Amino acid sequence: MKLFPDTNLSALLVLLYCFCLQFGSATDTITAAKFISDPETITSSGGDFNLGFFSPPNSTFRYVGIWYAEISVSTVIWVANRNKPLKNSSGILTISEDGNLVVLDAQKKVLWSSNLTNSVVNSSAQLLDSGNLVLQGNTTGTFLWESFQHPSDTFMENMKISTNVTSGKKVQLTSWKNPSDPSIGNFSAGIVVRNLPEFFIWNGSSTYWRSGPWNSLVFIGVREMNSVYLNGFSLVDDQEGTFYFSYAFSNESFPVNFVLNAQGNLLRKYSNDGKDWKVRWSALETECDVYAKCGAFGSCNSQNSPICSCLRGFEPKNTQEWNRGNWTSGCVRRTPLQCERKNNGSDGSKKDGFLKLTMMKVSDLEDWSSALEEQCRSQCLENCSCNAYAYDSGIGCMPWTRSLIDVQKFSSGGIDLYVRLAYSELDKEGNVKVIVIVTMIIGVIFTGICIYLLRRWMAKQKARKKKMKEILLLNMGEDKHGDNVNQAKLEELPIFNLQELASVTNSFHQSNKLGQGGFGPVYKGKLLDGQEIAVKRLSKASGQGLEEFMNEVVVISKLQHRNLVRLLGCCIEGEEKMLVYEYMANKSLDTFVLDSVKQKLLDWRRRFNIIEGIGRGLLYLHRDSRLRIIHRDLKASNILLDEELNPKISDFGMARIFGINEDQANTTRVIGTYGYMSPEYAMEGRFSEKSDVFSFGVLLLEIISERRNTSFYDDEQAMSLLGFAWKMWNADNLVAVTDPIIREPCFEKEILRCIHVGLLCVQEFANDRPSVSIVISMLKSEIVDLPLPKQPAFTERQIAPDASSSQHNPSKCSVNNVTVTMVQGR
Repeated sequence: MKLFPDTNLSALLVLLYCFCLQFGSATDTITAAKFISDPETITSSGGDFNLGFFSPPNSTFRYVGIWYAEISVSTVIWVANRNKPLKNSSGILTISEDGNLVVLDAQKKVLWSSNLTNSVVNSSAQLLDSGNLVLQGNTTGTFLWESFQHPSDTFMENMKISTNVTSGKKVQLTSWKNPSDPSIGNFSAGIVVRNLPEFFIWNGSSTYWRSGPWNSLVFIGVREMNSVYLNGFSLVDDQEGTFYFSYAFSNESFPVNFVLNAQGNLLRKYSNDGKDWKVRWSALETECDVYAKCGAFGSCNSQNSPICSCLRGFEPKNTQEWNRGNWTSGCVRRTPLQCERKNNGSDGSKKDGFLKLTMMKVSDLEDWSSALEEQCRSQCLENCSCNAYAYDSGIGCMPWTRSLIDVQKFSSGGIDLYVRLAYSELDKEGNVKVIVIVTMIIGVIFTGICIYLLRRWMAKQKARKKKMKEILLLNMGEDKHGDNVNQAKLEELPIFNLQELASVTNSFHQSNKLGQGGFGPVYKGKLLDGQEIAVKRLSKASGQGLEEFMNEVVVISKLQHRNLVRLLGCCIEGEEKMLVYEYMANKSLDTFVLDSVKQKLLDWRRRFNIIEGIGRGLLYLHRDSRLRIIHRDLKASNILLDEELNPKISDFGMARIFGINEDQANTTRVIGTYGYMSPEYAMEGRFSEKSDVFSFGVLLLEIISERRNTSFYDDEQAMSLLGFAWKMWNADNLVAVTDPIIREPCFEKEILRCIHVGLLCVQEFANDRPSVSIVISMLKSEIVDLPLPKQPAFTERQIAPDASSSQHNPSKCSVNNVTVTMVQGR
């Protein structure tokens, strides 16, 4: 049993064949039967270009155009209906009955046509991988019409910009009116052939830019048109009156094109990432590239100010306009040429000559001669109308019998231009050379004198600095730390002179004062190389003196750690003693503790980083540096903060260096700041690493609570922050110690652990306190189970406060003038 009769089967096969033929045809082709309507597109066979309908940015009008398919930033290279946009999305691109490619609107009205009079019926349009849209016959395969011969604003590879000197027919670029309107704008670009071919850009009918003549390899007036271009550009004379210019870069692996933008600039663009376009070259890089910027016989140099000047031997035609910056009137010859003097009956015996100008963009309106270079020169001299000449091996002789216009000085490239001048002007040129030579000789002598004086001054400065170091070394020799190692360190320490530091701090002006410490005032300064510094100047009223000064120089001069402030140098002249440090933008930690506004800037993360940074700096001093150093005055005002709030330990005037086998030391001169001093140091003068650990514990609790240890003095419940923290520990209410700003559930466990560590650091007996290395491990939770703290020192009132008591025991007073200190612990 047959499912289909034979006749029906044949008809079905024919229908299926037609269906496969239609859908198996190329997607890069348009025919009368296979047109595209908005928003459909076709794609070139290689997938490089799309043809279809589009709207420019900020526009609702629809146009038929070609654009790059693989580049994310839509770049239209050709537009069909530039001056007749579709007002809605009802457009059709098809082949008309007479074989023309047409754009139709909803009413089938022709908005654009290829407009061929010799079109072929049943022709087809194909989008090639070059971006060229071609209309071809159905049999011959020849191109009846192509978009490359009717370009918009884009010059593509293998496209031919041409002109026919016989018929006047031209293929030119035309700019868009603006980025939202592809209709024909004010600017156009193309080839002009007078005596020599050149590339021009026009603003309307006026010349806007010119390339200079073509020498078979490059346009000699295009700046730096080097070997990058030589592999691809060509300008061909077909010997039938047509000159055409094209390019093809065989070595480029990414899209390249030239675009004439709405401002009249020709840009060479490329895309090497498939995302965006970059500009490699532009025709108008400076004001000098605008045609005839400086008028006749004027020369433009973008490196000069003003950019325009008259050529040597010429002067402004209108001086007043010229001085106002209006150079369009140009320049006129100052001294008549020889033949002009003869015609006027004056002495013409002295011959004219030529002034050589190098690296020039030569003038427009050149003539041409096949003469060799020497012949070119003599021919120009013999012609009274010849104003200049140039010679290029690829072009030949170029004389100018008209005004020199659009002359430009390049910083590189260009060719030599020989300007004809009267003999007297050439003499002036010779005099100028003599003046230049004499000036150079005088300059060399003057420079030699300056070098001699500079060396003498440097020698004096060196001697002065050497003397300063000798004074320091002498003082160091009297100090117990004056060993050879420290002396070697001091030899390498930069020495500043008083005049230099006074200059960079504006004579230690009050406006540059950063603060006041026990050593003296600190001033901000800025060195000649731009580095900001902090200058600490010993005050005569300070309780500190040469011993503390020398101690700080010796201790910190070679310490290198990210959490220690860096000493840049020192100065000692007469009574003046100064230390030069790196500048810390956020000053000291105590400014944040005291300032309710700044407190809010310190969230818990920042506070923990500060705590951890102080700990790392202290570990370096105690264990990791070449010298074991006990700071003895660790407190909030001695912790400086940089721009990123990283902490740096400063002020080593009271620091002490320990020997290898030395664990603790005694002193009869207790100096420091009560509230931060450990009990064994404050009461007995014994100090060790555990003294610094005690101070660190106080700092840790102050940072968490944002309250000073001594701020509880008038509090009836507790005499210090340590006493308050201990009381809250016993009441199982450590949250009360925490600054409300950082009280967040997610950080509570970490904060309470830090308070626990702080209490371990401030225990009364030194042996009970952990070392700095253990403290850091505790803070990082590397040690999970923490021991229970014992009662801290200074938690109970033992002696009634008496402001005068400190005055009766001078051996136990602080030398820090900004710290209120007392004999008893508090």
